[in-house]
Amino acid sequence: MNAKPNLLNPASLARPIQRRAEVKPAELVRKLLLGGLQYAFLILMALVFLVPFIWMVSTSLKTEEYILRTDFIPNPASLDSYVELFETMPMGRMVANSVFVTVTATVGQILFAGMSAYAFARMKWRGRNLVFGLYLATMMIPYQVVVIPQFILVSKLGWVNSYPALILPSIFSAFATFLMRQSFLSIPPELEEAAIMDGASHLTIFRKIMLPLSKPVIATLTVFAFMGIWNSYLWPLFVARKPEFMTLPLGLATLQGSNQSLTEWNLVMAGAVVTVLPILVIYLFAQKWFVQGAVISGIKG
Repeated sequence: MNAKPNLLNPASLARPIQRRAEVKPAELVRKLLLGGLQYAFLILMALVFLVPFIWMVSTSLKTEEYILRTDFIPNPASLDSYVELFETMPMGRMVANSVFVTVTATVGQILFAGMSAYAFARMKWRGRNLVFGLYLATMMIPYQVVVIPQFILVSKLGWVNSYPALILPSIFSAFATFLMRQSFLSIPPELEEAAIMDGASHLTIFRKIMLPLSKPVIATLTVFAFMGIWNSYLWPLFVARKPEFMTLPLGLATLQGSNQSLTEWNLVMAGAVVTVLPILVIYLFAQKWFVQGAVISGIKG
């Protein structure tokens, strides 16, 4: 049996403390090694994703005669590619078109997805789950199958080479409706019941309760929608044939010649940097809500 410590002898009281302290260095070393490996892996993965972006920025700062050099730091560095890009192409018009189309379509998508999600999550009507299931089933249809009948409809309406053709098809999204519905289902129904007792209408509940409590999911959806619409290439290629309606992805495609040897890659990379920067800005502003929104949207099914 272990001897009981002598309360009158301080040395006997210190022995158990020393034994417990002897375990801590080994556990501390193990935690440091595990943490070091985790950080090393994260740094490696960050470099894997950052190297193409760094290479893109570096190439955009090189002059044409130094494009084939493999150094990451351009020497000499020059902004001539950006100046030539804005001089040879209507980049200002393309940026304005992309901003207008993307912002308008993103706001519309969040608004329509929120209203339809409220109907699916909070309003009780016959066949609600069946209709929602059919609506989600549209996500399984490849976009290449939908684009032809969609173009025929837009053409019959006379919307080719117009902003409605670029904006309206992007407003409706089953994925956005699904995310918003998941968020609304996670909100306690007692809040809605209390608002109804106070005489609130469905529009008031949607505007003052549902939307404010779904800010993380709205931020997540904003990033997803903005990225998808901003980078859209196939649909604008069909409906924006005139230069005054072209968006940045279409303009970027025109920089690539039919032969790779004729392509001015410094201009292509400068255009790519101009295209990527707004997405980075949007993500930086919304990142504190992004992860929280992704988690909340999957709480309830």
